[in-house]
Amino acid sequence: MRTTIRPTRPTLTVGTLLALMAGPGVAQQPAGLMADLLRDVSQVQEKLVGLANAMPEANYGWRPGQGVRSVGEVFQHVAADNYLIPALLGTAPPASTGIKADNYKTVQDYETRKADRATIIADLEKSFAHLKKTMGETPAAKLGDEASFFGQKMTLQQAWILATTHLHEHLGQAIAYARSNGIVPPWSRSGN
Repeated sequence: MRTTIRPTRPTLTVGTLLALMAGPGVAQQPAGLMADLLRDVSQVQEKLVGLANAMPEANYGWRPGQGVRSVGEVFQHVAADNYLIPALLGTAPPASTGIKADNYKTVQDYETRKADRATIIADLEKSFAHLKKTMGETPAAKLGDEASFFGQKMTLQQAWILATTHLHEHLGQAIAYARSNGIVPPWSRSGN
């Protein structure tokens, strides 16, 4: 009995087909580490914005103790750093923020400015769009490049990992603030 081996036709996934159809002039989606970090940042964004929306405006001035950021200031701090970190790596924030990479006072002014809940939530969402756009434009080949980051030399990879872990730190803080004010995080409610 003789067995005939037929060559198999290569199968293409939808993603491969789309990438081939996109051609060289179209921006490619990040892969590898940056794709993982962007996915994580998107999840943190959803939770932080969810908490910002769940907290009543009356609670935005609440703080757990003297000298500690208020609820609103935590969200403004996250937004400020979503602009500052890309600025430290060479991507300027929108001029309307007033944030300058070489002047930390501008970051503090942004964080402590008087703003209502709706403005803070809108600023938080815009800041995440800016952060994710900047992260998404970082090619994998550049992740080993060094940058000066808060006076230290680190690679772009280290900087983006630090940016992501920083967001998690403040997500935990926002969860604690919400729970201290009797607010259940939206994703923790029964049925979710």
